[in-house]
Amino acid sequence: MTPTSPLTNPPMDPIQQADVSTIHKWLGNDQAVLIDVREPHEFDAMHIPGAIHIPLSQFDVNALPKGEGKHMVFYCAMGMRSQSVADQLIENNIIDTAVNMVGGIQAWSAAGYPLES
Repeated sequence: MTPTSPLTNPPMDPIQQADVSTIHKWLGNDQAVLIDVREPHEFDAMHIPGAIHIPLSQFDVNALPKGEGKHMVFYCAMGMRSQSVADQLIENNIIDTAVNMVGGIQAWSAAGYPLES
């Protein structure tokens, strides 16, 4: 067993988990792009202002924004579908990094952050 040097950083997970307060701060500083992967009826009922809608059932990688230099944040109702999309995009080398919104739009709503319909 080789000892680990304190100067060695473990490899960073290509899919980060971020809470809604962090994502809200990133949006306020123009540091994030939001992708809503919920179905059209869910998006129409409520969504985060400025979110790009790419439903999981019709997911089109060509619709992904460039978002260079910004966090690419995926969200759904609770964070499960968005995690799945991020996993697939990373595994297929379509994107290098992704952020999954922990708790999804339910956590965003519970925090009192803006929504639109």
